[in-house]
Amino acid sequence: MERNLVNTPLQPEVNVKDSEFVEMMLNKALRNFRKEQIRKEIDQSLQDRNKEEFLRLTGELKNIS
Repeated sequence: MERNLVNTPLQPEVNVKDSEFVEMMLNKALRNFRKEQIRKEIDQSLQDRNKEEFLRLTGELKNIS
């Protein structure tokens, strides 16, 4: 069987700088998402008056920032 390669779409060339940029953006988005989660958990620990959880979460937030 012969393949007709004339009609196949060309694969775009992947630029290393573009992929690094996309990776940085994804990492930033994930970091921001996690920070928001931690802030909500901190608020809940304050409402629950859970000092240990509050201290653990604020330490985690400091490490991410």
